[in-house]
Amino acid sequence: MAVRLAQPMAVTAAPPAQTALAAALKSAGFAALVAFGLCIPIIALRTDQSPSGLMLTLRPHAVALMTVLTFAVAFARAIRLRLPQSLGGPSPLLRLAAFAGIAAVFALGFLATEALTPPLAGLILPGVAISFMPPKVWLVWTGAVFALILAQGLIVPAVPGLLEATGRSGARSEKEAGTRAAGGEARASRRLGSFASVALLGFAVAFPVIAAVATGGLSEGRYWIDLGILVLTYVMLGWGLNIVVGLAGLLDLGYVAFYAVGAYSYALLSTTFDLSFWVCLPVAGILAAFWGLLLGFPVLRLRGDYLAIVTLAFGEIIRLVLINWVNVTGGGAGISSIPRVTFFGIPFSADEDGFAARLGIEFTPMHRILFLYYLILALALVTNLVTIRLRRLPIGRAWEALREDEIACRSLGIDTTNTKLTAFAMGAMFGGFAGSFFAVRQGFISPESFNFLESAIVLAIVVLGGMGSQIGVAVAAIFMTAGPELLRDLDVFKEVGFDPNELRLLLFGLAMALMMIWRPRGLVSVREPTVILKERRAISASHVREGHG
Repeated sequence: MAVRLAQPMAVTAAPPAQTALAAALKSAGFAALVAFGLCIPIIALRTDQSPSGLMLTLRPHAVALMTVLTFAVAFARAIRLRLPQSLGGPSPLLRLAAFAGIAAVFALGFLATEALTPPLAGLILPGVAISFMPPKVWLVWTGAVFALILAQGLIVPAVPGLLEATGRSGARSEKEAGTRAAGGEARASRRLGSFASVALLGFAVAFPVIAAVATGGLSEGRYWIDLGILVLTYVMLGWGLNIVVGLAGLLDLGYVAFYAVGAYSYALLSTTFDLSFWVCLPVAGILAAFWGLLLGFPVLRLRGDYLAIVTLAFGEIIRLVLINWVNVTGGGAGISSIPRVTFFGIPFSADEDGFAARLGIEFTPMHRILFLYYLILALALVTNLVTIRLRRLPIGRAWEALREDEIACRSLGIDTTNTKLTAFAMGAMFGGFAGSFFAVRQGFISPESFNFLESAIVLAIVVLGGMGSQIGVAVAAIFMTAGPELLRDLDVFKEVGFDPNELRLLLFGLAMALMMIWRPRGLVSVREPTVILKERRAISASHVREGHG
């Protein structure tokens, strides 16, 4: 009887492959529709200069290509094309059909755009210029999608722990996925953690030499060294904010205020009292820590969104004070002619008492740039070392306890007031150090350099890297600061129909969105415990609050 009851169900129920395919098509179609709607106001029209003035240029191929790319990627992800059949991927027949369908979608998109654009443009925007893409551009992007899918199919099953870390396929709940992923992800993290740290440190130390060799000289490589200084500055800022947000769990949207305090402290002390950078550097950190304490007292009872709003207001208050206190800060005009850094009192000049003359070498302005690079590298490493050591001390464990549960933290007898104040003060101090370096490097500062966007970038670095993870924050800082600059000069996009100067921020934002989809807890979401009892064990990201334990 049970057999007779099962037969009608087998006839009426849809096969799992058909159900998965229908769901994948529905999901990919919705994603493509959203992409099409976003591309219309952003990509469809471009303003060009003509002899008669400004003119609009319609770019239907760019819109169609972005829509088709979104559909292809969403469809491939929905049916798990990156996985072999043994790990939950599609069957060989369905896989072949999926590749053929993706190629057909690209072909139909190109043909439909070629056929429908002229009549529709004539009806909607008569007289507008139309920019078309050659077929080779579509072929290049089609090949790029196939290459990405095939590369994932080879890499994901081959790397231990990567499948659980990226897809978490087959898990019924996030908690179950975190339990399954903890072992593989932690093992991979332990294997790669030490190697990645040493590799990044070695690359950072040798980066000026690599840039000089690659470009043909120090002067020719100045752009890359300046970019390295910018990246290291944001690495230091990220590590400073990581104390407040990542370790103590206090959402701070006004971190740029301490950055500004450090910069203006050095600028005012050096221009008014003729103090050297080495004297002003610790003073700037102490003043920034003092302002961190001032911010900490009013927000002792605030949490979450309320804390974020108050810290955001604090950052704006500092910026407005800098603008309106003209007699001291110079107002919107800022402070210029800030003294440059010296090698412990020896200036980097061409004079007889300069750095080059003292060492008997030929003078070049790159001596100062190199010293600035290694100076910010040393400051960043000190920030990292202090943070790691503090985390292993009782105060560091108190920060982590506060982050996980403030009520439980109080029940254990921990003074939450001092814990919060020390977190704000330590994070602010490193922000002040970075601000002092920023002022001596730029030689000019103004309130416009310390707006809310800077706080947002630093906070995004901490979140993307994985709150509480030092190596994750460093990698995220490289991605967030160097990524847009590298896309600016990447001419390969012009060969495939896109101008990097126009779309680099769009591509950057898309990469961040994909990062939040696939790695919502950051690049490094598994933590090593600060105290080890008998055996070292990993802590899954889903077993701690919001994954930043």
